[in-house]
Amino acid sequence: MKNLIKIKDLSSKYNITARTLRYYEDIGLLTSIRHNDVAYRMYNKHAVQRIEQILILRKLNISIKDIQRIFASSDSKVVLDVLGKKVEHIDDEVSLLHELKEIVLDFIQEIERINFTDHSDIKQLYSKAKEIEQQIVNKDYIGKTANISRLIEITDRLDKKIPDVMVVRVPPFRALTSGTHSWKEIFKQGGYMFQLWQHYHSFKTVIFDCLDFTLVRTDDKGEMICAVKNNVHDVDVSPLKIIDFPGGLYAMAVSIDEDDESIRKVQDKICQWIEMTNFKLDESRSFMFNMPYLDEENIYQQDVEKGLGYRQMQRYVPIKLKEEKN
Repeated sequence: MKNLIKIKDLSSKYNITARTLRYYEDIGLLTSIRHNDVAYRMYNKHAVQRIEQILILRKLNISIKDIQRIFASSDSKVVLDVLGKKVEHIDDEVSLLHELKEIVLDFIQEIERINFTDHSDIKQLYSKAKEIEQQIVNKDYIGKTANISRLIEITDRLDKKIPDVMVVRVPPFRALTSGTHSWKEIFKQGGYMFQLWQHYHSFKTVIFDCLDFTLVRTDDKGEMICAVKNNVHDVDVSPLKIIDFPGGLYAMAVSIDEDDESIRKVQDKICQWIEMTNFKLDESRSFMFNMPYLDEENIYQQDVEKGLGYRQMQRYVPIKLKEEKN
């Protein structure tokens, strides 16, 4: 006990949530020590070192799946392969940024020489913009990057970029709801998520082939809803019930890896994006997310690693237009 560290102290020391620590333990990346006379988890020196290794790899944006591969193998070739691919990815991104800089400078030159009072010049500018769009889409990027000591700094800077955000309107729909419960009660084996999916044949898609959404009520509680077909009017399984979900406008982006850090980063960036637009956060509605799978019906029978999006989360932030000033 003397040389062990409590989960709350480990969380505070490394600025990582207890939920993320438990997630790492659930997927086999981390091991804690539990004593009969102590309710909380404890970690020894080896576990602390493992946390430091995980955090370094996550800082380099190494995926959870690749971190599992690294720790599951005693062969250094695995980590070299993972880091090698990461360097290639960074090479591509660095080269992309250089190329985009040249394209933007070229665009600036076009704007500087153009006469905005001349309709033909405006048409030429539009054509130039379309040409640049095609360059961005079709260009293959190959380049070199800095050494590993600069990698963390570069990754930090690139990580502050705003992700691709889509404004989507989720239409109103009738839904089967779990009601608001703790996350543990919703997602545990046999929990509310499992109960909802027993009614799969009554469900229909809403947007992007999504059948279900999970609404974030608080850090500890949420609500899961599944869209039902028009001819479904009631269910006889308490506490599930039919509700009318109002839908609305959302800013949507995707996070890859479902740990708390990835989710928080994407949500924070969506909020940054909202601040730069004519929208604002709609505080009267809840954040929500969806995680797509290849086979929704057999979600509990299949190996989750085969799912299309086990580590892909579509995050929806409720928005509304800012009020116009008089």
